[in-house]
Amino acid sequence: MASDISPSPTRFFVLRKLREGQHDTEFSRTSSNLGPALRCPHCGDNIGLLTWRLPYQGELELYGKDFGDLVEGPCGGVLLTEHCAESFKAEGLTGLSDFEPVEVTRVRRKRRGPKPGPPPTYLFSTPAYGNPALDMERSRILSKTPVKCTWCRYVGPDAIDGLALEEGTWKGEDIFRARGMWGELIVSERFKRFAERHAMSHMALVPIEKYVWDPLGLLHPEQPPHSSTD
Repeated sequence: MASDISPSPTRFFVLRKLREGQHDTEFSRTSSNLGPALRCPHCGDNIGLLTWRLPYQGELELYGKDFGDLVEGPCGGVLLTEHCAESFKAEGLTGLSDFEPVEVTRVRRKRRGPKPGPPPTYLFSTPAYGNPALDMERSRILSKTPVKCTWCRYVGPDAIDGLALEEGTWKGEDIFRARGMWGELIVSERFKRFAERHAMSHMALVPIEKYVWDPLGLLHPEQPPHSSTD
């Protein structure tokens, strides 16, 4: 199945972790203070994962040479270096707020290399959710589960061959999780320019209309199962 979704006038990108690079960094929480997940205001179902509560403590695993600028955090949040967070706020980008310091209790080097120096100060934030929504007709999502709620638009995807946002639902957020696809971080073209300007590491940005997720090889059965972020 080839995607024929045309890009919208405002371009959006799925933010993916860039693996195997020199800034490959993982974080795992050691504090276990968790709160309830978000609930859909219409159907009442849980949305996403449980929320992470203070104190924010955890360990870094360094697979690359240097620490990443943006690291996938627990419970759907992100860790951003203090420098990048300050630049994000100073340049007026939106979608992240309530930046809270994270205590890194340990750094583990996972591959051969010199002992790492002290990590940068990381801040934890939870991306915005609630406004942008997937256009479920234009998005190419294979799923055995039909959409039951028109607000949260939950669907358990088996494969994805391009996504599209519903016109009029985006309110200017630069990083967010869309209704209908909580599991993927989506960013604006302004965030892309911001990341390029600051040479932010440890991420890959894929145009949403070209985003492919096919772990079972359902889109192209003749090819081995794979997950593409090209």
